[in-house]
Amino acid sequence: RTVAFNSELAPGSILVRTSERKLYYILPDGKAIQYSVGVGREGFTWSGTNKVSRKSEWPDWHPPQEMIDREAAKGHNIPDYLPGGPDNPLGARAIYIGSTQFRIHGTTQPWSIGQAVSSGCIRMMNEEVIDLYQRVSVGATVVVQ
Repeated sequence: RTVAFNSELAPGSILVRTSERKLYYILPDGKAIQYSVGVGREGFTWSGTNKVSRKSEWPDWHPPQEMIDREAAKGHNIPDYLPGGPDNPLGARAIYIGSTQFRIHGTTQPWSIGQAVSSGCIRMMNEEVIDLYQRVSVGATVVVQ
């Protein structure tokens, strides 16, 4: 939904307010498109400014080794590779943030939107990440607060 929004960021930028569990895609003329998001759970939060480094439709997932090890310790075995598709945890689209392991991506867990449950990635409903994906450009500024 489009909301009134004052920001110093240029139109086309993304601002994530983790405390609100909202992502804002900055539009001209003091407006933004607001999306609800899932964010990092306690111990997995972060903040910073970066750029969109690439975008991918139905992305493959290569979880980091520390995630594989952490989940294995809890009795959950996750693969070290999962091809893109409807069962992939990254969902329909991924927007890569700089050279970090963090992404703005879809989800197979729509109940997680509005929650602090991820390992640091910003989760969106698949239909909403598709909308954002079509709007945002590689090189756009991403601010996570």
